Amino acid sequence: MSKIGGDQGLSRRALLRWSAVAASAVSGWTAGRTDAPLPVVASFSILGDWVRRVGGERVRVETLVGPESDAHVFQPSPADVRRVAAARLVLLNGWGLEGWMERLLRNAAYRGTVVRVTEGMEPLRAARHDQHAHGHHSHGDVDPHVWQDVVRARHAVLRIAQALCAVDAAGCEGYRARAEAYAQQLEALDQEIRAAWATIAPQQRKVVTSHDALGYYARAYGVQIWPVQGLSTDSQPSAAAVARLVRLVRREQVRAIFVERLADTRLVEQIAREAGVRPSTVPLYVDTLSGPEGPAPDYVALMRHNTRAMVEAIRAAVR
Repeated sequence: MSKIGGDQGLSRRALLRWSAVAASAVSGWTAGRTDAPLPVVASFSILGDWVRRVGGERVRVETLVGPESDAHVFQPSPADVRRVAAARLVLLNGWGLEGWMERLLRNAAYRGTVVRVTEGMEPLRAARHDQHAHGHHSHGDVDPHVWQDVVRARHAVLRIAQALCAVDAAGCEGYRARAEAYAQQLEALDQEIRAAWATIAPQQRKVVTSHDALGYYARAYGVQIWPVQGLSTDSQPSAAAVARLVRLVRREQVRAIFVERLADTRLVEQIAREAGVRPSTVPLYVDTLSGPEGPAPDYVALMRHNTRAMVEAIRAAVR
């Protein structure tokens, strides 16, 4: 994909042309018309799923980082600039997940509404090991992976409803009703995950994963999770950090080791091999949904898939 910014920046002529496209796309809304779907951009696939649940047929959702794609290393294209320019509302996670977003908004000359669904939440801070990782993309010391705690996901969904109401008051009743209905589904999902982990003794809830994206999950559901990489999939642990993790796996007798979808398998396989553990053949979906035929085509399916995979791996290891 083409990189935006620097020597690859957009020409003034292109910006004017795409601004005209945006004006045409949203003119019905600024004039008070509601016969066309509200154009909304969501930054990545999980957030896009939430917006569709809340917006229903009243919104047209464009997702920048689609299923089976990594928001950590995403590079926007000119087509993405056009999508943002034509949007009435842009929704993003925030906390550094979309490090490319500010530049994208500038290049799109965006003048609409931007909402971060993490607003009002208290973030987790990066684990100490992440300070020794190397990579081009960094979240600083804030963990942005809030969707791994279903209670926080529920907060984000209600925030989405508020954002949609702010730009489309005529559709607010429907947005609120759909958000409340989906929030009830998420409440049931949260209890389902807790019930699944209740079948595993607390001292056996030990998992190694590819990167540090499950901190909120670990805290919410009482699981010890050790990552190979830091908060970003672009980070790389030092040789000393890998050696420490091998020793930890042996000492803690960790038997559930997972490679995440989109992650490089080599480091996880190296650690499993040196620790004498066979890694799971079932990938976790952490930062992205799967395609429609995959095991995680929506957020609820993603959380169920990951929970089932981890619980079943531990059960099999302790029999």
